[in-house]
Amino acid sequence: MNRTARAFWLSSPGEGEIRKTHLPEPGEGDVVVRSLFSGVSRGTETLVFRGGVPESQHAAMRAPFQEGEFPAPVKYGYLSVGVVEEGPDALVGRTVFCLHPHQTRYVVPASAVTVVPDTVPAERAVLAGTVETAVNALWDAAPLVGDRIAVVGGGMIGCSVAALLARFPGVRLQLVDADPGRAAVAEALGVDFAAPNDALGECDLVVHASATEQGLARSLELLRAEGTVLELSWYGDRKVGLPLGEAFHSRRLTIRSSQVGTVSPARRASRTYADRLALALELLADPALDALVTSESAFEELPEVMPKLASGEIQALCHRVSYTDTP
Repeated sequence: MNRTARAFWLSSPGEGEIRKTHLPEPGEGDVVVRSLFSGVSRGTETLVFRGGVPESQHAAMRAPFQEGEFPAPVKYGYLSVGVVEEGPDALVGRTVFCLHPHQTRYVVPASAVTVVPDTVPAERAVLAGTVETAVNALWDAAPLVGDRIAVVGGGMIGCSVAALLARFPGVRLQLVDADPGRAAVAEALGVDFAAPNDALGECDLVVHASATEQGLARSLELLRAEGTVLELSWYGDRKVGLPLGEAFHSRRLTIRSSQVGTVSPARRASRTYADRLALALELLADPALDALVTSESAFEELPEVMPKLASGEIQALCHRVSYTDTP
């Protein structure tokens, strides 16, 4: 079996390269995975790519199989789908998801991979990490039947949250974004779309995922009295200003954080990380979620593609990386 692989590394902020790497000999209980697809989470990964992870968050931002240290050189990523080539008999030949950086082959403990259900194509399974974030957010938010809800920010995370909320009975739901191009994605997900100035107010819950202070300020404006904004945005090293003077106190508004690094306290006693990821993969059986994958390139193109994703030249939700023709 070939014990060499190639991996994408951030060599310095704003510059990436593909490096050859030698795989360790798999031990008992390990699997060798050949990559089929990986996904680029445009928000987090482009922040890492430009070197925007604050020093105080270096430990918290580590990916499970990251190599190197922030800001660079570092091998980073966490949306990988592949086929098990070696390992326990029950896993050989199965399609699996793993929180691994962009790499053609890798060796990890069998416990680090999750079997992709037969109802979910490998191409869609790269969304598992994002849908897992949405699951955790909704455990934190605890929406109720009939709630009036807005999701502000139609990026990868916001659209995933909206896709899951669309299944809640009786909710009034809008996806809010300044980019009119997101309307087509909202339609594919079965969700109403609105520009920020046209969004419906008096919301019980607003999920904010635009990573802009304007979006967070608008989220507060859309709340009813005693409503809640669930903040999913990751700002990295940027400072954010908020209008906490105006009606924030008199209307008793709440801003609550949510982060996928820990299982929501609402389910921590009864669900593990593995349970949460398995649930996310089950939810990916819905073909409507294909709308979240908006661009694709070959693995070899990543050094040229990542700067375009970071600059916005490629306006992707999830950018999918294909290893289909990669030896």
